[in-house]
Amino acid sequence: MARTEGFAFRDNAGWGNEGRLRVIFLDVGQGASQLLISPSGKTMLIDAGNNDREQQVVDDLHAYGIDHLDIVIGTHPDADHIGGLDRVIDDFPVGAVYMPKIQSNTKTYESLLRSIKNKGLKVKTAQAGVRLDWDEEVSAEMVAPVMVSDDTNNMSAVVRIAYGDSSYLLTGDAERESEQAMLSSGRELQADVMLVGHHGSKSSTSPAFLKQVNPKYAVIQVGKDNKYGHPKQVILDRLAKQQVKVYRNDLQGNIEIASDGSKYYVTTER
Repeated sequence: MARTEGFAFRDNAGWGNEGRLRVIFLDVGQGASQLLISPSGKTMLIDAGNNDREQQVVDDLHAYGIDHLDIVIGTHPDADHIGGLDRVIDDFPVGAVYMPKIQSNTKTYESLLRSIKNKGLKVKTAQAGVRLDWDEEVSAEMVAPVMVSDDTNNMSAVVRIAYGDSSYLLTGDAERESEQAMLSSGRELQADVMLVGHHGSKSSTSPAFLKQVNPKYAVIQVGKDNKYGHPKQVILDRLAKQQVKVYRNDLQGNIEIASDGSKYYVTTER
């Protein structure tokens, strides 16, 4: 039974999705994947979990009525983020693919590049300042990576989405180095909804960054009983101190935080 709540609490039965921006944090275990559906029906997928979750991601996309993806973003080459993207690109028509300029010699990364090439697509560079041509009513801009790093996490594409008075910051695995660069860049970082960086690792969500973003809601994409001990208690305490409402895939399954431009509507799988 889906649980629904939000700034405007309503019974789920009467809801329509017209005029809403939908951001769905897919439960891919110890990995990350976000599906975005714009008010006009444009689609975006950021990451697709690990290799062993690719069928699940494809099934989820079908379940949400997705038959094409206007934009696909691989935030960085780590397998728990891009592992399922090759299968997604194989199975769905795709408009554009963005990834940061950092490579990996893994089979997972090579398989993704092969799928992109087979579709006749070219990778566009994900970096700070890139504005995504997605939906006229929605601002979608990359705020990281700001600078070049040899660390894959700190090369993560970070995307800020704004629709009306609502805002989202989707952080990939960006760690303190990238967070500091974002703070120094002077770009708008405030967001009501924040994807907690690096699955709640203590290497991310620094106090200064969290203060600047100042979210009302936070989502942690994390798997049950993961070997990393994510999310770290220090991060949970930091979020609690700032009175942020936290949602977690390991506890609540798929998490959707939609907005009509002023109010938020949160639906959890469990």
